[in-house]
Amino acid sequence: MRCCVCLFQRSLPCSPSKMAAGESNSRSSCLNLSNSGPLGNAPPSNVAHSLPASNGGAAGATGGMNRSAGNSNPLSGPENGGGADSSVRSAPSTQNPPRLSVGQSAAAAHGASASGATTGAASNMTATSSSSSSSSSTSTASDASAAAVSSLPSSPASVLVYREPVYNWQATKSTVKERFLYSDEVQIGPETVMTTLYTAKKYAVPALEAHCVEFLKKNLRADNAFMLLTQARLFDEPQLASLCLENIDKNTADALAAEGLTDIDLDTLVAVLERDTLGVREVRLFGAAVRWAEAESQRQQLQPTPENKRRVLGKALSLIRFPLMTIEEFAAGPAQSGILTDREVVSLFLHFTVNPKPHVEFIDRPRCCLRGKECSITRFSQVESRWGYSGTSDRIRFSVNHRIFVVGFGLYGSIHGPTDYQVNIQIIHTDSNTVLGQNDTGFSCDGTASTFRVMFKEPVEILPSVNYIACATLKGPDSHYGTKGKRKVTHEAPATGIKTCFTFCYAAGNNNGTSVEDGQIPEVIFYT
Repeated sequence: MRCCVCLFQRSLPCSPSKMAAGESNSRSSCLNLSNSGPLGNAPPSNVAHSLPASNGGAAGATGGMNRSAGNSNPLSGPENGGGADSSVRSAPSTQNPPRLSVGQSAAAAHGASASGATTGAASNMTATSSSSSSSSSTSTASDASAAAVSSLPSSPASVLVYREPVYNWQATKSTVKERFLYSDEVQIGPETVMTTLYTAKKYAVPALEAHCVEFLKKNLRADNAFMLLTQARLFDEPQLASLCLENIDKNTADALAAEGLTDIDLDTLVAVLERDTLGVREVRLFGAAVRWAEAESQRQQLQPTPENKRRVLGKALSLIRFPLMTIEEFAAGPAQSGILTDREVVSLFLHFTVNPKPHVEFIDRPRCCLRGKECSITRFSQVESRWGYSGTSDRIRFSVNHRIFVVGFGLYGSIHGPTDYQVNIQIIHTDSNTVLGQNDTGFSCDGTASTFRVMFKEPVEILPSVNYIACATLKGPDSHYGTKGKRKVTHEAPATGIKTCFTFCYAAGNNNGTSVEDGQIPEVIFYT
């Protein structure tokens, strides 16, 4: 913005705390607000009878002052420099100046304007009075002031009225050009937008600030989302920060690969890792956190040892959801990184391999990069007892009428009371026989005929009119099972009215006996 050239040369982004305090001194020196006129920083005059701003007006005012001081030539003021006589110029200034007559007020205002002041005795008072003359030409300024005050008429028209000065009057102006700035034309580019935003914040120009934020929104991409997120948090722009986080949710892998990741601060890293809506495998998040820790160690002038990486990561390490990794991913990466303690590594290996699973210090709740409400359908009308397991998978083929994301299954549990099961769940693309999602985990049941949730580590995208196979391989005692199954099941979302129709078919091959009519996998849990 052409009006901010001088500001850009002087102003660099800093922390919001440095912008919180008023900076009148820097504002005056940068914008050259000492000059009176249309670009000056002079607040509106509070004088009832405004003083002329031209030299002629000043001459008239000073001429009146000279007459009160005993000068016989009413035009001698401007001819001698346009000011009051020597006795007035030599009068000492005081913290609380005496009340002045009209002529004296004009002279004081003229002197204040010449010295670059934006406020003064003349700008903060209103005075109406007829001019008076002094009998002595040698009286001092203080004597003249005292005489003027004592000789004021007692009529109400001559009473001096003081007004409070107008502070932050710029905030009442709606356009940029009304706030000491040259025009409303804004020219912002990638190289100047952050400096301009800082300047707009510092000098309280909301119109310019809005232009900057709008520019950043339009240019937000996965490869700059982390950088803009840091700036949005620094400049306290919650709407921009929210858009950055949404972009990271939708393009997590690309955002993590960007160079800007390593430049963010710890709080920003924590804000991202806390989210349940990131669309990436946990092992990728761990790799990104290690890259950031290496860069942060160098910034803190530390050797990038595993101990120092753990130190700089701080609470961010606990937000990596190691239990969501496969045992192969964990063994190849985090287990050998040296960042985790030996006790943490052992407990996680036990979590991956034994049932019942021991408690771990890390979050095991799956992330879901979806918004909205979780939905589920049940394909059986009745529950019966005794469904056995011998290591063979229960399978059912299905398709849907529009795109959804499957996040888990509901499975039946033991008929013999509370029991732990080990289970592997999968979704397979039928035509290519490709495993699209899986989780090797376990669940505990309470012996009732209820279903028990088993979730995928990541949502599995299901496209319309494509055949998929839902597969569950359980290890454990005999369980309940469903009967009177339905070939078509429709779910209607209460809020939107969207109808999701599932069509089920028998899955041929190595099947433990589950079919459309009866068996396991009674529920599909999904998001639309």
